[in-house]
Amino acid sequence: MDEPFLLLLVLHFVTNLFEALNSSEWRIRPSKTKAVKLTIRKTSQLLASVLSSVLMLGASSLAQAGQASFVMDVQSGQVLEASNQDELNYPASLTKMMTLYLAFQALHEGHLTWDQKLTMSENAESKEPFKLAVGAGRKVTLREAVEAIVVLSANDAAVAIAEQLGGSEEVFAKAMTDKAHQLGMKDTVFKNPSGLPDPEQVTTARDMATLGVSLMRDYPEEFKLFSMRGFQFRGMKLRGHNNLMYRYDGVDGIKTGYTDASGYNVVTSALKDGRRVVGVVMGEKTASIRDDKMAALLDSYLASPSATTATAASQPGATMTDTQPTK
Repeated sequence: MDEPFLLLLVLHFVTNLFEALNSSEWRIRPSKTKAVKLTIRKTSQLLASVLSSVLMLGASSLAQAGQASFVMDVQSGQVLEASNQDELNYPASLTKMMTLYLAFQALHEGHLTWDQKLTMSENAESKEPFKLAVGAGRKVTLREAVEAIVVLSANDAAVAIAEQLGGSEEVFAKAMTDKAHQLGMKDTVFKNPSGLPDPEQVTTARDMATLGVSLMRDYPEEFKLFSMRGFQFRGMKLRGHNNLMYRYDGVDGIKTGYTDASGYNVVTSALKDGRRVVGVVMGEKTASIRDDKMAALLDSYLASPSATTATAASQPGATMTDTQPTK
């Protein structure tokens, strides 16, 4: 049975039962009135809770770990591949791309410096599983935080940047969403800087490609950081887990992401023979399936100069006019 239809049936049943229990048409003998009224009231409260849960289920099902892909030529803006590109998905750690976009913006506007110290709050320190784990109250430089996000997808580093710039995750997340819409990411809503699960934090494959292109066009020098395969942090050599960086010639970023709700996501930038593309794969079941799919897409459009067209009902060949840089 179709999920939306099943949801409507459940809603219809619960609503009607709720109304019946509260109806004035109930006929009860006086001796049992108190007990029955109490039972009706408790049952009504329970059903109200069920109804609320069902409604929440409907809201959270707006986004799901659905398979989606999108590839575009950066120079021309031509859409080369598009599948479910406008379906809502959970971004997971792809979220950190926007956290870094706003960090780079703050650098250029003089609100941050690379050597500036950021304090790890207890809130930042609590963000499992990937983190620098320096301890609450300790400090890291902005450069250390940025490199930790790029290479390790460090959640505590993302929160430290957010709290420095916005004062809180909530305030910073609103700035993230505002910037997303300014860049043309019309379907994206951010709720935190790390990508940790939140049912209201949603995006699309198209929007993530827009963000990837915006990063490289608006902050080309900082974008080079995404090609880092590892970094040294206080005597430790740390290796990244974006395996496409190791296995596919020409890949120079950008970000992977995973939660149970999102599936395995990746936004990839690749340059070959003078042609640069940005690709997005979302909602895959394993990291290897995700990486294999991205590699196949890159093969299709970077294998030869003639591989520039695609056919689909999702309008490849169109121009991504909304990916032009906007600071």
